[in-house]
Amino acid sequence: MQKQENATAGVNTGGGNQTTREPSLLVDVQDVAAMLQCSARHVYRLADGGQMPRPFKIGALCRWDRDAIQKWIVDGCKPVRKGGAA
Repeated sequence: MQKQENATAGVNTGGGNQTTREPSLLVDVQDVAAMLQCSARHVYRLADGGQMPRPFKIGALCRWDRDAIQKWIVDGCKPVRKGGAA
């Protein structure tokens, strides 16, 4: 029996195995919009209005905790801040 050799065996070709990649703990506005099936602009409106969990600011970037968003969705997307703007 002959052993087949892969030309890239043992060579780091970059990218890695995408099937074993774990989901990110922080998600961007596009990911949240896809989870909610709405636009990115609407996600920002919800966050600014206290209707959803606040994002983490990393420099100029906004990122949300994936678990917090999923829990918020399961709980019925209830407003997270009490009271409202006057």
